[in-house]
Amino acid sequence: AIAKKLLEKINVEILAHTIEIHGIKARELSIAEIRKNAEKSLVRCADLETAKKMEEEIIKAKKEGDSVGGVIELIALNVPPGLGEPVFDKLDADIGKAMLSIGAVKGVEIGLGFGFARKKGSEVRDELYLSEGKIKTYSNNAGGILGGISNGMPIVVRVAVKPTPSIAKPQRTVDLKKKEEVTIEIKGRHDPCIVPRVLVVCEAMLALVLVDHALRSGVL
Repeated sequence: AIAKKLLEKINVEILAHTIEIHGIKARELSIAEIRKNAEKSLVRCADLETAKKMEEEIIKAKKEGDSVGGVIELIALNVPPGLGEPVFDKLDADIGKAMLSIGAVKGVEIGLGFGFARKKGSEVRDELYLSEGKIKTYSNNAGGILGGISNGMPIVVRVAVKPTPSIAKPQRTVDLKKKEEVTIEIKGRHDPCIVPRVLVVCEAMLALVLVDHALRSGVL
């Protein structure tokens, strides 16, 4: 909360929303839609129609004694250019480290991410233009970070969250005392989906990383 308040001083806003639950994907959304609708659904999906399907999928998993994972997208707006370093303190590296420090997070991509692997350079280069004296890019495939340094465009981060393995279904394991293979059933309350919970942690982590770099660079 303190980090977000500090970011408000330099007009930086962080949006976070769920874009996928167990293969059910939200449509592409505008910033206005994300800002308006993300907190209206239990799963924090700004595509409200798809959010209902996601909720149904989670309920289904719970009834089956199972769990599901998903993908979270974070967007940081109005980040000043120049945050980060070219080698050891890259902004994207620090974001990746912060996200992967969160339990259940198993993957992070920035901008187009793994999509770059299926493209040609001519298709994904973010060409430059001038707008009211400021340099901007026609596209934002790099996700607001180039060479480890913010370029002034929105920073876009996606995080993959695994389904929790602590479920009601029987599962095989090893009894360490007896050195035997056994099958167990984990009793108690089980979360069928932890994506909405992880989302707020990701949001906080991104805020902390941006504040850290803003303080280092002197913009805060």
